[in-house]
Amino acid sequence: MTTTRSQLLPQALRFLGHRKRVLLKLGGWSLLESAHTFLGGYGVAMALDRGFLAGRTGTGLAWLAVAALAVVIGGLATGGVFRGLADLVEPLRDGLVRRVVRRSLDQALAEPAQAADSSVVSRLTNQTEIARDSFAGLVLVARSFVFTAVGALVGLAALAPALLVVVVPPLLTGLLLFLATLAPMAARQRDFLRADEALSAQFGSMAQGLRDVVACGAGAPMAAQTHALIEQEARAARSLARWAGARSLSLGVAGHLPVVLLLVAAPWLLRHGVTAGALLGALTFLTQALLPALHNLMNALGAAGTRLLVVLGRLSPGPDPGPAAPEPGGTPEQPGHAPRRPGVPRVELRGVTFAYGPGAQPVLRGLDLTIEPGEHLTVVGPSGIGKSTLTCLLAGLLEPDKGEVRLHDRPAHAQAGRGADLSRLRVLIPQQAYVFTGSLYQNLLYLCPDGASRSAVDAASEAVGLGPLVHRLGGIDAHVDPATLSQGERQLIALGRSYLSPAPLVILDEATCHLDPAAEARAERAFAQRPGTLIVVAHRISSALRADRILVLDGLNAACGGHQELLDHSPLYRDLVGRWHAERN
Repeated sequence: MTTTRSQLLPQALRFLGHRKRVLLKLGGWSLLESAHTFLGGYGVAMALDRGFLAGRTGTGLAWLAVAALAVVIGGLATGGVFRGLADLVEPLRDGLVRRVVRRSLDQALAEPAQAADSSVVSRLTNQTEIARDSFAGLVLVARSFVFTAVGALVGLAALAPALLVVVVPPLLTGLLLFLATLAPMAARQRDFLRADEALSAQFGSMAQGLRDVVACGAGAPMAAQTHALIEQEARAARSLARWAGARSLSLGVAGHLPVVLLLVAAPWLLRHGVTAGALLGALTFLTQALLPALHNLMNALGAAGTRLLVVLGRLSPGPDPGPAAPEPGGTPEQPGHAPRRPGVPRVELRGVTFAYGPGAQPVLRGLDLTIEPGEHLTVVGPSGIGKSTLTCLLAGLLEPDKGEVRLHDRPAHAQAGRGADLSRLRVLIPQQAYVFTGSLYQNLLYLCPDGASRSAVDAASEAVGLGPLVHRLGGIDAHVDPATLSQGERQLIALGRSYLSPAPLVILDEATCHLDPAAEARAERAFAQRPGTLIVVAHRISSALRADRILVLDGLNAACGGHQELLDHSPLYRDLVGRWHAERN
């Protein structure tokens, strides 16, 4: 749980309590600012009443000089305020940096096997700077408003107490209205930030797993989940805008209504002894001092205050639960139900040529290949030779420049826009497996439009070797955070999901490269025994030895056959097998 406002308040009071000397210095300079406010309005009033209206031009100019001197005093006070402010905010930034470093080191020592937290850099740089700047802005405007208000109200009382009767009620009403909007405004701001983070996390996870999302026909449910998150953020933004409107109303009541009432009540005030100079001085206090200070205060508390609260909550000890993951649709438990697999497709490549660009050398050239229903084919070749390109062509993610790739006697790429057919026909697992935040059960049923029974899920988990991970996480309903899983654990979840899917064609593009040889062998044997066709891009020679046939890609000519046959007739295959043996030894 993140640090709450009730926890932050005592911390803030302790921080300020240790810096009483700095606060006294700020208070002293701020008193000069209040004197500047007082002399500005009072000097204008006296210049009019005792000078120009009384026929004493020299006296009027002298009082205007006093008002001008107040501006100089205000400038000196502002410089002193900023020097004192630096003594207050820099220790805050240093303390936050120490806290982030200490927290990160403690986490690294407690969980040495855990992946490095890349967000530390953001917390050390961007977020601590946001906290420092926001805190400085809040201190600056809050202090300015308090002392400006004191100077202005004392000035109004000195000119004519009746002015307070007109000015103070709407000022207090607007301030109370504004204070009433702070808590809801902060809550709406937090909702908006969480919705924005959830949407960003969704886009980030989809970008990482885009290839298998498209290949497995999961585009429609992912689009629905993303649309729901977009709508959630839009609702939060609209709610935030409504409360921002309420804040603007409070600014109008506190800042502008006193001016209007002062003008409306001018005849009454004049009848009760208020002079024209006092009225002008009161307008000067309101328009040149109170209204700007109030406007800055409301903007700072409404924006910088909320931002500071959120950032301090993230920098304080305690993990952030993060945005909630969307629930994948169509995955309820259905007792006694197992995925239904359609007929196993015949896969044909007819004269397939593909290049990444008009002027590029073809990655595949005139490739002819037929993969019979139920066959286990392994693809081998040097890095960059076109193995992953071939899997993308089989999955319909790429369209050949020449020739055809056909599944069930239909073009493979023609199915790319029909998500439901795709997820039931083929599934592609790449090297970087896609796992989303949610329960392990939801992840495993991700490619099962009709659901599956718990017994089927347990059987799939046992088949691919997912059992130890299920036990470590706390069961099939345990929460999954992809950031806390290793690459191999993410691959095991993707393997279990694909094993459980109804797709009769499974394409493993080095999908076991992060597993140890024993785990890899277990997973591949499970898929080989699973009804359907299996195509494996090999990561080890053992994968080739387990296949019915082996396809060797060399960029110009492809060779296909059994292990011994290729050893006899393919120099490239002999070389690859020799390298694999050398690496193993």
